[in-house]
This record gives sequence, C-alpha cells and structure tokens, in this order.
Amino acid sequence: MLGKGRVAGVLLGLIASACSPLRVFNAVMPKDGGVRLVVRDAAFGPDPRQRLDVYAPNARSAKPRPIIIFFYGGSWNSGTKSGYSFVGRALASRGFVVAIPDYRLVPQVRYPTFLEDNAAAVRWTRSHSTEIGGDPDRLVLMGHSAGAYDAAMLALDPRWLGADLKAVKALVGLAGPYDFLPFDGLVVQQTFGGAVDPVTTQPVHYVGHGNPPTFLATGDKDETVRPANSDSLASKLQSVGTKVERKRYPEVGHAGLVTAIARPLRGRAPVFDDVVAFVNRTTRE
Repeated sequence: MLGKGRVAGVLLGLIASACSPLRVFNAVMPKDGGVRLVVRDAAFGPDPRQRLDVYAPNARSAKPRPIIIFFYGGSWNSGTKSGYSFVGRALASRGFVVAIPDYRLVPQVRYPTFLEDNAAAVRWTRSHSTEIGGDPDRLVLMGHSAGAYDAAMLALDPRWLGADLKAVKALVGLAGPYDFLPFDGLVVQQTFGGAVDPVTTQPVHYVGHGNPPTFLATGDKDETVRPANSDSLASKLQSVGTKVERKRYPEVGHAGLVTAIARPLRGRAPVFDDVVAFVNRTTRE
C-alpha cells in the first residue's frame, strides 16, 4: 500500500505537465466534509457551457456568508467545474459560499467572450445570493492561471460587471497572467490574436484608484506562467495605494499552487490557509 506522501507524489505526477481540468486528481482526492452542493448546473446563459455549481457549509448561519466565485484555468481552452469540486468544498468548509462556473472555451469562442460568460456568472450568483445563503455585497473573485486572468479582468475593468463591481471586496489570483504583451505562443495567439488593441486585453492596463484588495500568489517552480506577471500587477496596484499581499511559495509549480488547496496536500505550501485568512480579513462586515 502506498503511503500518503507517495500517493500525493503520484497524483501530482498526473497533472504536472500542464494546467489541466484536473478531473482525475479531483476524482481520487479526499474532500473536506461539512459541505453540501446546494446548486448543480444552474444556467446563467443558453449555452451548455454556461452553467455553475455552488457549495456551502452544512451548518446554518445567522448572517449571509461571503461568496467566493472561483474561475478555473486551462489555457482558456479546457477545464470543467466538476474537476474543481475539491476547491469549492475546501473553501466552503471554512465558512464561505463558493460558486464555480463553466464558461465557453477556445475555439468555440475567443477573447472577450469568456469574460462576458464569467461576468454573467457573477451576476447570476449575486442575484441568487439569498437562495444560496450568501451576501450579495461581499463577493471575492478568485482564479488560477487563465482563471486568475479572468478574475483580475472582472475585478479591475469596470466594463464587465458595471454596477455589480461595487460588491467585489477582494481579488485572489493564483499563478495568473496579467502582463503578457507582446502575444507569444500558440495558446495566446489563438485566444487574443483577434483583439483590435492588445493593450486593452491586459489586467495591468486597468489598475487605478478604487481597485479591491488583492492577493497574488506564485510558485517559484512555475514554468507555465512567469511569476513576473504577478510582480508587475502587484507593483502597479501598490503604486496607486491598493492593499496587496504578494506570496511566493518555494518548490511549488504551476499546477501545484492550486492542488495545494486539496486537504491531503496542504502541507506542501500554506496556500489554502493564506487565502482563507486574506478573504476573512477583506470581507469582514
């Protein structure tokens, strides 16, 4: 029988090559208890990909809970919400309501359509907050990799959420691309190559006064998205007075940053505890 450390190593080996949907990882990874799936496949648009799941603590709360909306990565061309239930259950076990949307992917769509989908998911979540036990005025946008890009764009660029942006109390970005001009590589070209003005595709372009407190994390072994992206965004946010927490985790790779949220792997890096502490600080009433 494999010990827990050996099992963790095997599981990480399955996902180390890319930012994948993590479905195999999610299927075999023990989940946090005390959590229920309160909404499955809620439609926020007509396309089959425009669906979301919501996780919440079993315990009742006298007050509405902060809501975390988590956007997964996958190079904007892969991923499923079901592959990240370990994230939803982990965060819900700490007292949050957690929504995880699917969204349309490349090549079905390109920039900016996936941002429009994720903005629609945010609006659905906020408008149904009472049903799911969440506070419509305490939203946290969180993502990993391409999902961190999506979260950052929604949190920083008012085009996407409009009046709903006022409810966003914090941004959490794990290994995100935020400052990656010029476009380089097939994935980026396929996703953003048709943009009329490439500058407007970059989260760093939208830094300004009033941006929400931000948590930016990277692993120093990340060979997929350069940590310099997070350094650049952190620097720009700090220059306008935004509160930023910049975390760097040694011996952690790209996928390892999000898999460290899973219960058996939290000893590899304190990503989960750091995110939970940040969200608690920024969503206090």
